[in-house]
Amino acid sequence: MSLFEQAEAENFRRAQPLAARMRPASLDEFVGQQHFLGEGKLLRRLLQADRLGSVLFYGPPGTGKTTLARLLAVAGKRRFRQLNAVTSGVKELREVLHEAQTEVATGGSKTLLFVDEIHRFNKSQQDALLPDVEDGVVTLVGATTANPFFAINSALVSRSQIFEFQALANEEIKTLLRRALEDKYRGLGRHQVTIDEEALDYLADVSDGDARRALSALEIGVLSSPERPLHFTRQLAQESVQKKAIEYDASGDSHYDAASALIKSLRGSDPDAGMYWLARMLEAGEDVRFLCRRLVILASEDIGNADPQALTVAVAAMQACEFVGLPECQYPLAQAVTYLACAPKSNASTIAIGEARADIREGRLLPVPRHLRDSHYQGAKELGHGAGYQYAHNAPGGVAEQDYLGVDKEYYRPVDRGFEAELAARLAVIRQQLKGTQ
Repeated sequence: MSLFEQAEAENFRRAQPLAARMRPASLDEFVGQQHFLGEGKLLRRLLQADRLGSVLFYGPPGTGKTTLARLLAVAGKRRFRQLNAVTSGVKELREVLHEAQTEVATGGSKTLLFVDEIHRFNKSQQDALLPDVEDGVVTLVGATTANPFFAINSALVSRSQIFEFQALANEEIKTLLRRALEDKYRGLGRHQVTIDEEALDYLADVSDGDARRALSALEIGVLSSPERPLHFTRQLAQESVQKKAIEYDASGDSHYDAASALIKSLRGSDPDAGMYWLARMLEAGEDVRFLCRRLVILASEDIGNADPQALTVAVAAMQACEFVGLPECQYPLAQAVTYLACAPKSNASTIAIGEARADIREGRLLPVPRHLRDSHYQGAKELGHGAGYQYAHNAPGGVAEQDYLGVDKEYYRPVDRGFEAELAARLAVIRQQLKGTQ
């Protein structure tokens, strides 16, 4: 490399943000994801056996997906090529694949193709990868923040190992921050910075496991402070952190995960957790109608007759949201969430309809008992329809001794919670009256 090229490379390095400069140069420097990269874990074993095939990296931003892809190329002695699915089309993809084929055919190295945001490729673009992936011409590493089982073709998923990246732990973030402060060439070591432990704790905590965000805040704090040596305090850390945009795809994985967390919190009778997940979804711009539908469903599915008022509250909240709109509709939503969380729970009605429909789907079809058949049309009585029917209002207590199903079957089994406990006692008496045993 000439002096001119060295100068260009140095200028380019200095222009890079701290997070880019501090990317690890080897797998030993890589922090996090030890559940699949640690000694004896699957990805490490694939590398050691030189059997790395196509893989999909799935997880939140700032957890090292791009960095690890580059390190895998180095460790596997492969040429590294990168595409971004947002800006690249089939033409660019085919060019890279043709280049990889030529390289292998002429005795060169295999290629590791890293496709960032691979879920943005359409079906035809994803299909274009399949032949070369199967032939081993390229080692595909696809990165996505969306659940690959939802966002990526099943054919590509079936040919790939999936590794789920987890948000970095606070101690892992702090390790990266300390490393950046000590490194005089790539990091901030030449700036003479001493940092308070509580400042490190704050940066690690607010980064939400995103190393890029933590390193960016550290760099902003150091470069925007003229005094040297610099005492990096918690206050300076607070001033250097921007508000994080909430990661939320209204049609993707985070949408369904948050909705699941909300419903499970209410089902589990935790109003505090329910309030958090409601707030999280509202702040992310969730469709209010979707929230209302989920609350109405839960009111019947998980509360039912243990508190019949729950459905009334949920429906009223839905109607109120249509009437007042955002932001004020957060109040009836919050009222409904807290009420539903604290209400006694029963899924007895849910189980009952499920069992009844299962019987019908499995072919257990019962004829309508003759005494219950419609007898209002001409000729019905000649067929015996309605014969022997007992009018319930004429019976003592409004319950006649009568069979309404034709078989001895109980679908509805009330629980002993809330109002349903009263229904259970009442139903026990009613069933005796129906059978004439009382």
